[in-house]
Amino acid sequence: MPAAAGFLATGMTLFPKTTLHAEAPSEDMLVKKPIYDDISVALPAHKKKPSNPDNAAPTSFPTPTDRLAIQIHRARLFVYTHSLAAESTVNNLMSSFLHMESSFTNTIASLAPPKESGERLMPGGIYVLVAAMAGSIISRNRNILLRGTVPLAVGIGAGWVVLPVTMRNVGDLAWEYEKKAPIISENHMRIRRAAEEGWREAKVQGAATARFVDEKVTQGREVMEEWVRKGR
Repeated sequence: MPAAAGFLATGMTLFPKTTLHAEAPSEDMLVKKPIYDDISVALPAHKKKPSNPDNAAPTSFPTPTDRLAIQIHRARLFVYTHSLAAESTVNNLMSSFLHMESSFTNTIASLAPPKESGERLMPGGIYVLVAAMAGSIISRNRNILLRGTVPLAVGIGAGWVVLPVTMRNVGDLAWEYEKKAPIISENHMRIRRAAEEGWREAKVQGAATARFVDEKVTQGREVMEEWVRKGR
């Protein structure tokens, strides 16, 4: 049996029925790899926890120099804010003063009579003051009510006689200020209507009295003329 097996193997070697081809090694197999290559091992990825910036501990603390700089910055902002507020207050105050001055001068200028009216404030004002002083002299021995009202009434009356245009301007200005207070304006209008009504009644009564006196004088003259004619 060993001899037969050897014979069979020798025959197959010498007379093969099929051709056997040896497989050529691939290029990857021909390239030698170093024995010290790093072996990359896939490690499981650890999940990172989300970092919270609020809870994160500060890495550094402010130095005394930083704290001093912060305090200086706050002091500068405080001084700047208050200086700006003071400057705005002064500017507003000066603007209000200038506005008041301009309004006052314009108001005084509006009270002056126009040139074509022929009124002059200087002699007319002196006449009004003299009339007010005369009223004060007349009422000096009277009660306090007359001593306070008579000079004012005489001065106002003299102003309407001597300076009618100026007094009208003063009245219009006073009325503009009175309209801001409805109670004062209503009382003024009530007094004015009463005064106008009284003046109209006085004029009617004066006219009636003048007619009555004229009639009586005419009748007396006729009686005297008749008596003189009869006496002759």
